Amino acid sequence: MADKIKVGVLGATGMVGQRYIHLLENHPWFEVSYVAASPRSAGKAYKDAVKNRWLIGSDIPSSVADLVVEDANDAKKALGKCKFVFSALEMSKDEIKALEEAYAAEGIPVVSNASANRWTSDVPMLIPEINYSHLDIIEKQKAHHGWDKGFIAVKPNCSLQTYMMPLYALIQAGYPVKRMIVTTLQATSGAGYPGVASFDMIDNIVPFISGEEEKTEKECLKILGKVSGEEIANADLPIVSSTCTRVPVIDGHTATVSLEFDLPEEKKPSLEEIERVWTSFASVPQELKLPSAPEKPIVIRHEENRPQPRRDRETEKGMACVIGRLRKCNVFDVKFVALSHNTKRGAALGGILNAELLKAKGFFENL
Repeated sequence: MADKIKVGVLGATGMVGQRYIHLLENHPWFEVSYVAASPRSAGKAYKDAVKNRWLIGSDIPSSVADLVVEDANDAKKALGKCKFVFSALEMSKDEIKALEEAYAAEGIPVVSNASANRWTSDVPMLIPEINYSHLDIIEKQKAHHGWDKGFIAVKPNCSLQTYMMPLYALIQAGYPVKRMIVTTLQATSGAGYPGVASFDMIDNIVPFISGEEEKTEKECLKILGKVSGEEIANADLPIVSSTCTRVPVIDGHTATVSLEFDLPEEKKPSLEEIERVWTSFASVPQELKLPSAPEKPIVIRHEENRPQPRRDRETEKGMACVIGRLRKCNVFDVKFVALSHNTKRGAALGGILNAELLKAKGFFENL
């Protein structure tokens, strides 16, 4: 392949930023050439900025270790050093929104892991297997702001990745969902570092995560929506009721899901049909053979005690939705248990997949 695209990581010293650094090592398309973080880290070599707090299990990539950390607050610092940036910023939402827009205004596309722009009406919130068509909004976003080359694309909340692909696959197969009840069992890594205090987490379950239930109930509607004029219009269904909990698991978000189909009884799918839809599901990332895309986006386990985070979170490089316990529901129509890797599909590797889709569709040309 031609020379790799030089990329930057904003918030590079934080937990998600470190995962970007780790996962981009030896990436076939991208090469980290720029790292930025808070002013207290600026001016240090990356290896010194993360000394004693490198959280990933392997060594710091040698290609990044000696890069000098820049101040992420100054978007101009990235000019000439990278073509686009991954945003793993840890600041207030208003600060992140303003800073991501500042990079885009400088002509530097932003592929964001942060939540600040998820509800910006002309910013696509991507799960590449589902709403790849939302890339159509980017030209309108650029025109709206007067940006020549820069733009912003984001990924959704990590817990949604656990069940959105099976939900979308059913809708695409002609089985619309009217109502859904979701209970998430979310890993501690989702809280970042240092995260939840050990006294609260060991031998315990925390039945509330601030803001998570609202994200669960609303973000899916934007993902399932359509580009309409100058914005992305939300879907009307499904109506979602959620409970989000934190459990003593390091990586891997689990969800228990009950679905009610928006169909007459005689047209609702059987369990066998649902499984057929899921096991045959593939989409644009698989067609394009994107480097981080799972070959099988949805994987079914038939054991009565699966999926389990420790056993199943690494399925398909940590990028698959693993489903088990598909069965009839006495209240709605069907229910199942789903699992995804929250720090891979749900965070940095999901962001990298978004960037791969953008590259494959030509959005990084002429930068």
